[in-house]
Amino acid sequence: MIETLQDKIISWDGESVVVAYDQPTGTWIFIAIHNTTLGVASGGTRMKSYNSPVAGLEDALRLAEGMTYKWAGVGMSFGGGKAVLAVPGRLPTRERDGLLDRYAERLKSLKGAFQTGVDMGTTPEDMIRIGAISGHAVGVREGQSADPGPYTALGVFVGMRAALKYHFGSESFESRSVLIQGLGDVGLPLVDRLKAAGAHLFVSDIDEAVVAKTVEETGATAVAPGTVYDMPLDIYAPCAVGATLNPDTISRLKCAIVAGSANNQLESFSDAKALQDRGILYAPDYVINAGGAVAFGHIHQGERDERQLEAAVEKIETALNDIFSEADELDDSPSRVAHRRAKRFLDEQS
Repeated sequence: MIETLQDKIISWDGESVVVAYDQPTGTWIFIAIHNTTLGVASGGTRMKSYNSPVAGLEDALRLAEGMTYKWAGVGMSFGGGKAVLAVPGRLPTRERDGLLDRYAERLKSLKGAFQTGVDMGTTPEDMIRIGAISGHAVGVREGQSADPGPYTALGVFVGMRAALKYHFGSESFESRSVLIQGLGDVGLPLVDRLKAAGAHLFVSDIDEAVVAKTVEETGATAVAPGTVYDMPLDIYAPCAVGATLNPDTISRLKCAIVAGSANNQLESFSDAKALQDRGILYAPDYVINAGGAVAFGHIHQGERDERQLEAAVEKIETALNDIFSEADELDDSPSRVAHRRAKRFLDEQS
C-alpha cells in the first residue's frame, strides 16, 4: 500500500506538522515539531530533493524526533523540531532565494514556535537571510551566522576518543584506522582533526573531486562508496546520509566502532542490537553528533567566548563515557541506554 502524507502524519507521535507547497518552485515545505517539553522546538532546515513528497515528510518527522532526544541527551532546554524543503531539483539562485524568503515568512507566522539553523543543503548565509525576515534563526549573531560543522566535528572527534578508550583501553588515534564516509561540512574538519591526531585515514564520498582534493591535501586513502562497509577498520564514521546501518550493511561491517555525524544512522532501532551482537561498539548518533546543536544553543543563550563553546561541546566525551559504562554494566546496547537516559530527562522536566 502506498502511504500518503496524511498516513504519515496520523501515525506520528509528535505534536504538530506544518505542511505547505511553494508554487513558484514546486517545493514541499514540512516543519515538524516533535516534543516541546524542554522548550521551544529547535532544529535545522534541510534542503534536499526526494523521490516523493512523502519521503521528504518522513525525513522531517524522523529528524524532528532525533532532535528531541539530541537536546535531552545533552540536557539543553530546547524542543525537538526539524524543517525540510523538499525541492524538485537544483534551483537557480534567484528561485532559491525566493523560496528561502517565502519559507522565512512562514516561520515568522509561527510566532516563535520553531527556530531553525543550518542543515544539509542550507548554509550560514541562508540563515542570515532567513533570520532577517523571520527573527527565528539560531547561530546568527551581529549579522553573521556561525557554521555548525566544525563544532559537530569536534563533538564527533571527542566522541571517537571516548569510544577508543572504552573499546581498546586507550584514547590515542595513533595507528588507528578511521574511514570518513561523507566529506561535507562535518567530514572535512573531522578529517583535519584526525590527521593531526595521527589516525590512519580513509575517505569516501560520491563527489570524486572532493575525494581527490582531500587525498592530495591529507594523504588519506580513497575508498569507493560501494566498498566502505567491507573495509577492515577500527572506526567507521558515517558523516553523510542516514540509515546506512541496516541488516545488509551491518552484516558486512569489519570495524570495531561506529562513530559518525550522520543523523538517523540506524535504519531501525533493532539495528542497535545487531551491532551489539556482532561486538561492534556504536556511539548513538544523536549524542555524538550534538556538537553543532550544543554550540548553537549556547550562542542563542548569549555565549560568545569560543573556548567556552568548545568546552561545552567537549562534554559529549563525558556523556558517551557514562553511556558506554552503563551499557557495559547492564549488558545492553549504548543506543538503548542513551534512549532511556534522554527519556528519563524528558520525564523529569514534564
